[in-house]
Amino acid sequence: MNAALLDKSRIKQSFAAASATYDQAAALQRRSAIDVTQLAETEGMQGSVLDLGCGTGNLAELLLSAECKPDIVIALDIAASMIEAARCKLNRKKGSKPALNYVCADAERLPFATDSLDGVYSNLALQWCDPLEKVLADLRRILKPGSPLIFSTFGPETLHELKSAWAKVDDLPHVNAFLHEQELMSFLQAAGFSACRIQRTLHISRYASVIDLMRELKQIGAHNSHLARPKNLTGKARMQAMSSAYERHRYGLSIPATFEILLVSARA
Repeated sequence: MNAALLDKSRIKQSFAAASATYDQAAALQRRSAIDVTQLAETEGMQGSVLDLGCGTGNLAELLLSAECKPDIVIALDIAASMIEAARCKLNRKKGSKPALNYVCADAERLPFATDSLDGVYSNLALQWCDPLEKVLADLRRILKPGSPLIFSTFGPETLHELKSAWAKVDDLPHVNAFLHEQELMSFLQAAGFSACRIQRTLHISRYASVIDLMRELKQIGAHNSHLARPKNLTGKARMQAMSSAYERHRYGLSIPATFEILLVSARA
């Protein structure tokens, strides 16, 4: 992404508001967290590691219970209410190791010293960083040489049905834009990472209606955060036109929504 395409204040507000409803709607996010953890265990975990964009703590919970545990897990999120939700969940399950710390901070302004971390892990959070190439360069800075960076992020096929339905109504961006594999690889290499690999998976979720899909997106805080998004409330007629366009994808009793997940691994 180019600089300043995302509204950071809206991102923070959206995830803060979703802290109470996130877990009940985040089935896809939980599956992705398992994939990140399994890859992290394959690559090896040790020392002090960061869960970047921890949300309600789904990934951190898996890191805490992994067979190959690090010594310290730092759970970081931009929304204080997400940090509190993670704290309530994780403090009930944490044993003596790993140690668990919480940091409320912006992923675009990381408060860590150079060469201070032994691993960075992130589950479906880095797509909210803008520009991502600067964040990746900073992650390279805070990681010790040779340490792993493993994260999942959404690819450009995500919600293409919703995007095409809105395109029948107007030319405004109603769905966030996501990076292609080639762009991600280029940013990783430019930041100084090596051994870069990207695995691509398509998930098809099904919903009874467009309203059900949009309700779930709201529950997990995944609002349209593009700076050029429509600023006024969507009118009933325009919403009906979009829904009618989306209905062309219906098969049987449900409509599909595609989520493309890119699982990324690299070494500092």
